Amino acid sequence: MKPARFITLEGGEGTGKSTQAKRLAARLDARGIVTIATREPGGSPGAEEIRKLIVEGEPGRWDALTETLLLYAARTDHVAKAIAPAMEKSFWVVSDRFADSTFVYQGKGRGLDEAQIASIGKAVLGPFVPDLTLILDLPVEEGLKRAHKRAGKETRFEQFDHAFHQRLRDGFLELAKREPQRCVLIDVSGTAEEVEEKIWRAVVTRFGL
Repeated sequence: MKPARFITLEGGEGTGKSTQAKRLAARLDARGIVTIATREPGGSPGAEEIRKLIVEGEPGRWDALTETLLLYAARTDHVAKAIAPAMEKSFWVVSDRFADSTFVYQGKGRGLDEAQIASIGKAVLGPFVPDLTLILDLPVEEGLKRAHKRAGKETRFEQFDHAFHQRLRDGFLELAKREPQRCVLIDVSGTAEEVEEKIWRAVVTRFGL
């Protein structure tokens, strides 16, 4: 049995993380690797309740620090109730977003000091980091165009201005350059099937499947 792995998908709005996380989990399952697909904020009952506070409503509902505290409250529950128990059973976990999103959205996007975010994260997560992070990249205009086609109430971050979303993209690109040993940049401008193949190749290469 292969050791448990934690894979995260990151990126701005409309990059298709949710779709690709599910496709990757299904493909790993087909290889005989039991895999859990999850998301942030959310992924556990308590964290899903907090999610509503973060992703619904007006952009100015919270300041960056309050958002960060809410996100890490959700993340604490998510890790304790979903991620850690799955990995203890040697299951793989694929998550649509994790801590990198907080550094980019609340740090790069909203201007919260990254050292402050890191301090909160260290208190909550300790040294726990993903084994592989796939950063899905798309020009801001195209990402927002795709995001606006989605129905539902979870549109709070989509309502932030173009400059905010450009800072997000720049932040994720910077992360990919800063941590190449963990992060793989994936161009998602093609079809969902083409993106799935790129992601699968990255996972196979990293873990020798």
